[in-house]
Amino acid sequence: MGVAALIVVFALSNGFRDEMRDKILQGTAHLSVLRTDGRAIENYSELASRVKQVEGVVSASATTYDGALARGSKDTGYTVIRGIEKDTAQLAERQWIREGSFGPLFAPTATTEKSIPNAVVGSDLAARIGLSVGDVFQVIPAHEGANDLTRRLRVAGTFRSGLFEYDSTWIYVPLETAAAFAGNNHAASVLSVQVNDADNVQLVSANVSKALGDSYTLVDWQQANQPLFAALALERRMGLFIIGLIIAVATLNITTMLILVVVERRRDIAILNALGATRSGVMFVFIIEGAVIGAIGAVIGVALGFLLCMIGNHYKVVSLPADVYSISNVPLTPKPGEMLVAALVAFVLSVLATIYPARAASRLRPVEALRDS
Repeated sequence: MGVAALIVVFALSNGFRDEMRDKILQGTAHLSVLRTDGRAIENYSELASRVKQVEGVVSASATTYDGALARGSKDTGYTVIRGIEKDTAQLAERQWIREGSFGPLFAPTATTEKSIPNAVVGSDLAARIGLSVGDVFQVIPAHEGANDLTRRLRVAGTFRSGLFEYDSTWIYVPLETAAAFAGNNHAASVLSVQVNDADNVQLVSANVSKALGDSYTLVDWQQANQPLFAALALERRMGLFIIGLIIAVATLNITTMLILVVVERRRDIAILNALGATRSGVMFVFIIEGAVIGAIGAVIGVALGFLLCMIGNHYKVVSLPADVYSISNVPLTPKPGEMLVAALVAFVLSVLATIYPARAASRLRPVEALRDS
């Protein structure tokens, strides 16, 4: 049971961390490039071309993040207006789109009522403020200077990323529309860079920094989300410590059981000694017994833990409130290496638990044991 619990805790920790990581990386850049002075990036096309030449960089596109208030038929809510280019929209559509499409965001428009800029709204935000595909709604940007036309948006679609923070606040619009909201026409606040290996982002970041010089500041996804993953690592360690206590209690039970066996079989041990069994031989008998118990427990624990993970994933047992934990469901992700470690730790502890009772058995004196029996 201790091994099974340890495997489930490993799997739960892995699933939560990987799910958060994947959701975050789907919606944000692996590497963000900003001007050191905090001003908007006006030459983002030329800057993107320079960044794309760095080894390890897959793509680079301009984007903006600006706060605003969105007013729907039911309510008003805080939102983040994210301006994107066409390539980013195509990637988001393949992964997230639920209703409508990102296509209308980049369709040619005319100076009529129908040319109101299109937007793709997070599904939770749309449900909360009362928006559906085709609706026109008002957005009040945090920056002044937007005219009446740019403050109105038409819902071209809704998306669901699986991360509550995005689904409840984000609105995708064309980069030009977002720049107009912010009062910076033909400018972007951030250059979003995707790399071929997200885990190796720090090396690529160093190369990009050399290519761009000191005029730009780089923030990778690990730096941006360091508090979150540090908290997850702490939670993982505490969970393993608690489950480790369960395994420690199990090994103590093995020690207690073998001590009782020694007491109950004093006469048998004495007869073995009288027949010529050595102390090391008697110790070996009890060590083998403890090792067999540990091996059987470890194997059954691995099988039970893996089975529990599969059942948990099939029925989505681990459901969470999305507004608290950002994700609504946590998959259980058991890894072979961690299952092997759990089994080996349990087996080694089981063998160590036999040392004291085995030594006690080997020190029994045949004459005294036979006389007392």
